[in-house]
Amino acid sequence: MYKVMIVEDDPKISHIIYEHLKKWKYEPFETKNFENLERQFLKLRPDLVLLDINLPVYDGFYWCNKFRQLSKLPIIFISSRTENMDIVMAMNMGGDDFIQKPFSLEVLLAKCNAILRRTYTYQQQDNDYLEHNGLILHVNKGRISYLDDEIDLTKNESQILFMLMKKKETIVSRDEIMQELWESGDFIDDNTLTVNIARLRKKLSEMGLAEFIETRKRQGYIIP
Repeated sequence: MYKVMIVEDDPKISHIIYEHLKKWKYEPFETKNFENLERQFLKLRPDLVLLDINLPVYDGFYWCNKFRQLSKLPIIFISSRTENMDIVMAMNMGGDDFIQKPFSLEVLLAKCNAILRRTYTYQQQDNDYLEHNGLILHVNKGRISYLDDEIDLTKNESQILFMLMKKKETIVSRDEIMQELWESGDFIDDNTLTVNIARLRKKLSEMGLAEFIETRKRQGYIIP
């Protein structure tokens, strides 16, 4: 049974999410005190966090960064803020997905199911690592190494690179990547993939591999 930490300061919305997840055999936890979320997080050890942006004391971006320092568990932002910059900020702080309010409980459940299945079955891949042109992806560690450098990746970044490296020298479409990551393109904003690709490329560039992933216009991405 997966434990889900609900960080939502609107008690009505929080309880609706709680009841729906409980109905589908999750083990949800409603946050009541927003001043010691780090302590609650460490005590609960959740498998997934549902995180609002507008919160008392510190906002969701702050807490996402704190949680990300402690764990690589999946984090889904749920917010009424719909500006692209908010979505970009959420992804850059380490969020794995973004749901805009008002939202469908069915969509929320589908996203929770997909991200948990992806996260906790992906760790069981047969390959411990993949290598191409000197870059090594340590699959189970979510880390890349090249020469003397090592950089940690988020789960999304690691999965995108894993997919591209497994299909090296083959063009992989955006739709194919989204299907792999989120099970269905109907449940994800295309901007989320763009942000994850950009973030992955930035990390590769920092290692001197700026051209490791190539874009093929109107086709997708390839590792040549």
